[in-house]
Amino acid sequence: MTFYLEMRQLVLDHGAINNSYLDRFRSGDLSDKELQAFGVEFYNFVRFFPQILVAQLVNTEDEQVADELTKVLYSELGGGEARHRHELLYRDFLRSIGIQIHDAMAHPMLPSTHAYIEGMEQLYGDRSHAKALGASFALENMAITMWDHLIPGLMHLKATRHPQMDLTYFTFHRQLEESHEDAMKRAVQAMDGLNLAVKQQEDFRLGMIAVLDYLEGFWRGLEHRRFTNVGQEVLNKAQAGRLTASAADS
Repeated sequence: MTFYLEMRQLVLDHGAINNSYLDRFRSGDLSDKELQAFGVEFYNFVRFFPQILVAQLVNTEDEQVADELTKVLYSELGGGEARHRHELLYRDFLRSIGIQIHDAMAHPMLPSTHAYIEGMEQLYGDRSHAKALGASFALENMAITMWDHLIPGLMHLKATRHPQMDLTYFTFHRQLEESHEDAMKRAVQAMDGLNLAVKQQEDFRLGMIAVLDYLEGFWRGLEHRRFTNVGQEVLNKAQAGRLTASAADS
């Protein structure tokens, strides 16, 4: 098995794309509060991702690898079409489910979301080029599986509760994802052909696993928020019940 195939299989087996939250999301089993929480938290990834890509690009020595990273960044920025910039497409999604952009940007990130964004920034800008490329490879190779969980769930919610929902960001991104994945494949194969030193291979693997662990934490944070909200609702109802009883007694 080549280095590329071995790393790709590790990505596809990771909990970042094999977890209970994504399984539940795929079936459309989300409350409106959970949908809004997802929308706001995922927006942090969308809006910061180009900045994170730039950090990797400016630290890349290998010109062939830099060429492939440039293609991914160019795509994220709309491929020459300003209205196709992915962050703008995502804003349309937010508005369609009743979330104002100012509110989404001002809302404090969950700790797990903050860890994910900060972790990506550190990994993509790491002085070890192999570690940074490993992180980028992981995200591009998990993406198709992730979209194939998110899109069916969102389509179910659109059909049943939110007919106005704008899914262009998700469907457009899914169409482009194979080109992103191919770009990373060429970048890693370029490294593969250089007979990577054991240290470089280990750094690549470390970067790959680290960013996937952060992503898994991101989904777990959203799942935990679900149970926290449920618990708070129970407490609120109990408090309301006590107030009602107290008023009746008086």
